[in-house]
Amino acid sequence: MKCMLPEPSLMLVSQGFVKSIAIFSCSLCGEVHVGDPPHRIRTCDVAGSLKNKEHTWERGGVEHILPLVESFHLYDRVGGAVSHNEQLQVDRIPAIVELCVQAGFDIPEYPTRRRTFPIYSLAGKIIDFERRFPKEDTPGKDINTYGFWDKKKKLSEEDKFFDLHSDDVQAIAIQGMEAWERMRSGASKLMKKYAVQTCGYCSEMQVGPKGHKVRNCQAFKHQMRDGQHAWQEATVDDLIPPVYVWHVRDRHSGEPLVNGLKRYYGMLPAVVELFAQAGAYVDDHYAGVMRENVAVPESDELKWVV
Repeated sequence: MKCMLPEPSLMLVSQGFVKSIAIFSCSLCGEVHVGDPPHRIRTCDVAGSLKNKEHTWERGGVEHILPLVESFHLYDRVGGAVSHNEQLQVDRIPAIVELCVQAGFDIPEYPTRRRTFPIYSLAGKIIDFERRFPKEDTPGKDINTYGFWDKKKKLSEEDKFFDLHSDDVQAIAIQGMEAWERMRSGASKLMKKYAVQTCGYCSEMQVGPKGHKVRNCQAFKHQMRDGQHAWQEATVDDLIPPVYVWHVRDRHSGEPLVNGLKRYYGMLPAVVELFAQAGAYVDDHYAGVMRENVAVPESDELKWVV
């Protein structure tokens, strides 16, 4: 099966649009809004929030619309699970990248063991029929299973993002939308063959046939489980979580979304909303949450809304 590695253009295009289309994040509850001005819908209901539940907005970035979900990188995907004492000795990388590595995409910074003979699971026990490797090809020899951050290529001040011009904004937005859909579609296909686990209590992920044994769950009643995770099969939304934001139909109006009309507003994943405001076409798949078939009353009609 062909591995659909997430395209760097998706991140770069998103970062380029952040300069022209504002992204806001609530410093208290973490809600995200795409477009300026931010909405005035009173949904901030966390400890320390204002009495009227209005959000406390601050400028956000691409990390708010494309959250990074990490997973422990496994040198041998059918080997032993990462133990609690090994958590600082095994690297954590983006889960979508780890999925592609386990599916066959080779990245020098993330070495992994490839087998040429099938492996069977009998009564929950892994049976490995792989022949003995020659001495010059010993598995794991001269390979560090951690410390890959020393080899990672980091963004420097000299790195430049897309310089968006008014002529090609819509074309680049369309490319970004296609990259987003292609990444989610490819991940869904890979997850049908390569297992991905998620905790039933928190958002922890582990790509592989079983979850790790690190006791770092801080969700509801974690003391009763000694911090252990409750592993279950993950979905594509766990691997690539969409951050839903209120959909702004006309970003040039200058009018914020108001609390009294929130029942008429639709929602979209934040990255889709970003590209939509730049002129990209939104697929019919999102028609149900966009609510484009609902007429939003004008501001002077707000008092008649019941």
